[in-house]
Amino acid sequence: MSVLKRNNVTIKGTGENMIFFAHGFGCDQNMWRYVSPVFEEKYTTVLFDHVGAGNSDLSSYSFTKYNQLEGYAEDIVEIAKELKVSNAVFVGHSVGAIIGLIAAKMSPELFGKLVLVSPSPSYINNEDYIGGFSRPEIDELLESLNDNHLGWSATMAPVIMGNPDREELGKELTNSFCKTDPEIAKHFARTTFLTDKRDILEDSKVPVLILQCSSDVIAPVEVGHYMHKKMTGSQLVIMKATGHCPNLSAPEETIEAISDFLYD
Repeated sequence: MSVLKRNNVTIKGTGENMIFFAHGFGCDQNMWRYVSPVFEEKYTTVLFDHVGAGNSDLSSYSFTKYNQLEGYAEDIVEIAKELKVSNAVFVGHSVGAIIGLIAAKMSPELFGKLVLVSPSPSYINNEDYIGGFSRPEIDELLESLNDNHLGWSATMAPVIMGNPDREELGKELTNSFCKTDPEIAKHFARTTFLTDKRDILEDSKVPVLILQCSSDVIAPVEVGHYMHKKMTGSQLVIMKATGHCPNLSAPEETIEAISDFLYD
């Protein structure tokens, strides 16, 4: 099977340069539908589903390969090389942002700019690092997901989305979580929430934009400041948007921040 079919790759736009959009946990490429079309005039856009998500090939899912984020990063490198990409822009949301960092380290020639939307290199507090959760809280979260995937999704998705006054957003994320295969969701959650990639932040050698929501229970503001401090030459934008998914809740602000970074 081709890597493009495996990851349900969608290519649009007419620009000479390419811009990749990567989704986070429990989501798929549809999460970029309000953002990516704006860039189709100046870029060729590349959207895809991580294996196990959306309309990717579920038979390609490997519990061994995807036990680490590197497995997902390898897929991105494969897609980029299949498309003969160089010096592209990578836009990643949540854990998709960290997967992009890993891919950029694996093959530095692929991406010339990185946009990290609501990223977190580690969700667990550690000494002076504030990730947002204690280890027991993460263990409890994962145990709850393991016990009741649908119940966990219905409870957690609105919390993650934020914006309680806009119920439709929470419902969309709930539906996205619920349609993911439960065993894959549990596995990806463990890989996501137990990963610590703080050690690779200083390895980035390309311009980086960090988009941090002003209030986010999954990636608190302290995470954005921490990453900005560690990543030489990075830009940090604290958005007015709240919640963990500004690509859905505040697409206009998200587009403006990305455009300022790319076209400045």
